[in-house]
Amino acid sequence: MTTAGWPMLEGPGSELSDKLKRRMDLVLEETFRDELPNGGDHETRKLVAARLLAAAVEGRTTLGELGLLARKAMAELKRKPK
Repeated sequence: MTTAGWPMLEGPGSELSDKLKRRMDLVLEETFRDELPNGGDHETRKLVAARLLAAAVEGRTTLGELGLLARKAMAELKRKPK
């Protein structure tokens, strides 16, 4: 896995580890694989990724915490009218 999906975390001053970036990638991929057969659209993935990033910055970094947050974000997005 690559951290290229998290461009805002690259470069000097990045406080999140490569391990955490890989963990967020894994959670994002698993969430969309489980929730949407086609992997979801870019905007939906972007919104869930933003929630994961915010949680990580706040210190919620375990797979369980990130996975729960991603599933909650997906549930909220599904409830929103299109």
